[in-house]
Amino acid sequence: MDLGLSGKKAIIAGGSRGIGKAIAIEYAREGVDCVITSRSMKDLEATANEIARETNGKVIPLACDVTDRSAVDAMVEAAVDVLGGLNILVNSASLPGGSPKAVGAIDTIDDAAFMGDFDVKYMGALRCARAAIPHLKKAGWGRIINISGGNARTPGNLSGGARNVSLVHFSRTLALQLGRDGITVNCIHPGMTRTERTPGMIAEQAKAQGITPAEMEQKIFAPGAPQTNAIGRMVDAQEVAYAAVFLASEQARALTGELWNPNGGAGNAVWY
Repeated sequence: MDLGLSGKKAIIAGGSRGIGKAIAIEYAREGVDCVITSRSMKDLEATANEIARETNGKVIPLACDVTDRSAVDAMVEAAVDVLGGLNILVNSASLPGGSPKAVGAIDTIDDAAFMGDFDVKYMGALRCARAAIPHLKKAGWGRIINISGGNARTPGNLSGGARNVSLVHFSRTLALQLGRDGITVNCIHPGMTRTERTPGMIAEQAKAQGITPAEMEQKIFAPGAPQTNAIGRMVDAQEVAYAAVFLASEQARALTGELWNPNGGAGNAVWY
């Protein structure tokens, strides 16, 4: 299937690692020219070189702190200049799970850390979208894809829940504002996802329980375990990226203001 993405231009915020990196790889495979951005130019350069070698695609690193509006505006202008336009924005800039000081019981929450999480994930997405929208309108064809998270539906993580729910509202609001400009806006809720951070996290949990990492992962996804899912295994970042590829495609032109959950069927609720 031709997804109509060859020659399109994309910015992936949070593209140096994790789900953002996986999305950049799959976009490059589809012929999308990409700018990847995060705070660390060193990490961006390594990722851009890796993706270029793997896909023969055009991947350009541009460092940016999404908590700084002027830096975001400058990054988007530079990206448009080097790419020759803009069609796709992916907002995936955040610390997975949030700051350790912003999760847990309410009496342990550090206000500054909590607001810092919100500033990066929600306000970062807002800043990037605000800067990108004029260019998407100019192109007459645009996609904004916001990477949120399953914490929105799971009580317990106050920081993760607040910022992830807010991104769903943000996506729906923008979808209604921008649909007649040829721009769709959708949101993705990944669940527990395998990225570069996963081996270390699993190993740490396994050590604490005196079992092997393989046994720890089996325990996490055992039937009835709190974090298990319907397929009984961890979803890979590439599988989340496939959803982002389709939502960016020409075939997804009727999908906007929607929320996708490539989480392997996690949770027991019925959503309608």
